[in-house]
Amino acid sequence: MIILSIFFLITSILYSSVGFGGGSTYLALMLIWEIPFYIIPILALCCNIIVVSGNSINYVRSGNLNFNLLIPYLVGSIPFAFFGASISISKELFEIILFVILFIAGILLLIKNKSYSDDLIKINSIPKAVSIFIGSVIGFVSGIVGIGGGIFLSPILFLMKAGYPRHIVTAASLFILINSIFGVAGQLTKNIVFDEFLNYWPLFVCVLIGGQIGNLLNIKFLSNKTLTIITSMLVIFVSIRMGIRLIS
Repeated sequence: MIILSIFFLITSILYSSVGFGGGSTYLALMLIWEIPFYIIPILALCCNIIVVSGNSINYVRSGNLNFNLLIPYLVGSIPFAFFGASISISKELFEIILFVILFIAGILLLIKNKSYSDDLIKINSIPKAVSIFIGSVIGFVSGIVGIGGGIFLSPILFLMKAGYPRHIVTAASLFILINSIFGVAGQLTKNIVFDEFLNYWPLFVCVLIGGQIGNLLNIKFLSNKTLTIITSMLVIFVSIRMGIRLIS
């Protein structure tokens, strides 16, 4: 548990520093550590909520919340995040889906790193129907495996030039927070053993501390570009580790 807690601390620092929660990597780490499969998603979602709550508050206080950008994606994602989280899948299928998600997310994060500056961008108007559809797909996939989905939404918004960088980062953080809450609600429709769930409280403490450190790094020290590269490398590394696990 000590080594796993350290990895959770490191993960939360890196992910929170770029506005994410780290759910996908928490899931992979718990699988590698052979945590009981039936409580893995809700543990990861709760860690997500702890980490991105601080990010969301800081971003909103900074005046970076754009409701027009965020709302259509939430309209699509919320019901599907709940529905996806209520579905039970086999551990084997879960591992395959998570491997694919991690690998794609790592690539998308690298692409996101080639983002633009506020004064050079022309914002595109994305049809509401398209935004709702994208939110629905991300919400459903996120609900099934137990992540917030911001690691997909953020790079997609950057690629579509759907908003200014500060608005996109804020939208992704709130997207993760709200989807994770509804994901937990969906997970609670299953038979969760809370006695075992509470045994993993050190993980919650570590991500709480890591989230605060990550926020400090984002604000005071490292550039978003540097942090995004580090995080994408971490995601790709863990996905490769998951791939080796699947074929071994």
